[in-house]
Amino acid sequence: MEKTVKRMKVDMDTESNEHQVEGQLFVVATPIGNLKDISQRALEVLESVDIIAAEDTRTSQKLLQHYQIKKHMLSYHDHNEQHTSKYILELLRSGKNIALISDAGSPLISDPGFELVRLLREKNIRITPIPGACSPITAIMASGISAYSFSFLGFLPRNGQKRKVALQEILTSSRTMIFMESPKRLLATLAELDSLFSSNRQLCIAREMTKLYETFLNGTCQELIEAFPDQNVRGEIVIVVAAQEAPATLSNEDIMLTLSQTDLTQAPPSAMAKKIASQLGSHKSRIYPLLLEHMKKDR
Repeated sequence: MEKTVKRMKVDMDTESNEHQVEGQLFVVATPIGNLKDISQRALEVLESVDIIAAEDTRTSQKLLQHYQIKKHMLSYHDHNEQHTSKYILELLRSGKNIALISDAGSPLISDPGFELVRLLREKNIRITPIPGACSPITAIMASGISAYSFSFLGFLPRNGQKRKVALQEILTSSRTMIFMESPKRLLATLAELDSLFSSNRQLCIAREMTKLYETFLNGTCQELIEAFPDQNVRGEIVIVVAAQEAPATLSNEDIMLTLSQTDLTQAPPSAMAKKIASQLGSHKSRIYPLLLEHMKKDR
């Protein structure tokens, strides 16, 4: 590995033209649990760089110590992101090569790093991603729920209008939806989803992935609530929600009948189409043109 590391140092120094002294940022994915889930390339980069910027240096030290990597570390987290991004830019301009890592998984995916990457892009500093473990991708891989088209929502807003919007998006989306949740809020979130979903909507709870107590639970909201009878939920959790599918038997006539029985003046047409789509288990894109057609007939 030592020869590989030395060669990488040479590559990083000579890959650009000889007069360029700027360093580069490596955005490095780290394990989400099992320490073996790290690529050889990631280890080589961590060995080669001058500085490692980490979300929590104490947490990241466990990984580095496991692989006997000793580097100067820099704390980079949500509370110092703006200031530290400027400092890292100065270091890179002085010729330092820096690796950005998070506590676990891929940086920027519900973790700090966006401000730094955006700043460096604006300043034309080279950024090299080193791919690897990512909890939402790991969850959908083993969920048994379609991965052809999906959206990742990060952590849901805890309350207020933003949470309502997020829940509505999950309810009506034609894509698989993935989001993270605190174990303390899991049962309350499942109960909230249960009040919105049809009784057969399928979900998967991925818990403690790649670790000793890794668990994947599939079922409806009610079935998953019953899977935690003592309400003592532990571990890191990702929830995968199957896409909302329009019933095959729902015809245009069925939709028009519902429209004729609904007070369409309650809200603007777009909002009403979204509401009716939710009620019928359909999609706004299908409801909206029929709603406009119905309104024209009523004029």
